[in-house]
Amino acid sequence: MRQDEHTLAYLLDNMERAAEKETVSINDVLHEIGDRSITPLILIVALLLVSPLSGIPGVSTLAAVTIILLAVQAVTGRRRLWMPQFLLRREVAGHRLSGCVRFLRRPCAFVDGRCKPRLQFLTTGPMRFITLVVVTIIPLGWPFMEVLPMMSSLGAGTVALLVFGLFTRDGLFVLLGYLCVAITLSAGALLVLTAASS
Repeated sequence: MRQDEHTLAYLLDNMERAAEKETVSINDVLHEIGDRSITPLILIVALLLVSPLSGIPGVSTLAAVTIILLAVQAVTGRRRLWMPQFLLRREVAGHRLSGCVRFLRRPCAFVDGRCKPRLQFLTTGPMRFITLVVVTIIPLGWPFMEVLPMMSSLGAGTVALLVFGLFTRDGLFVLLGYLCVAITLSAGALLVLTAASS
């Protein structure tokens, strides 16, 4: 891969090309990035859920199913990704996807400008495996949060940090992702303890 392929800007460029059509399917996006690119596709789905697209009913559930399916394949070491036809055929209007890309351009450029290879032991070997398992687990609750799209967006942001760190070999972003996981678990435990004591 060329170095520029390890940036969010590169992934957004691929999505923008796919968005030139009137309707865009997951298969169209896959055609742009290639069927060997499991980690980048997880990142794309997570980024879309951080965008205004998350407000569309059913998107959180679709994103959860897609990320879990992809992450399981990454965990098992599958080299060429597989997705069922009903997911590949799922479509969104091209102008909606294009709007999401525009929304993500500035924050993604900010992140790209601060990314560099570091703490790489967090992005390879056992730590890569553990992180992909965590990425598989995080979306499990999203279908139950359809009425609260902001909650699934926070989870998607965590997934994006973890996977971006793996994608770019920048362990700092993996650490930030785990920090988000820790904060979420702590907040959940606090809520449970508060409810139990009241």
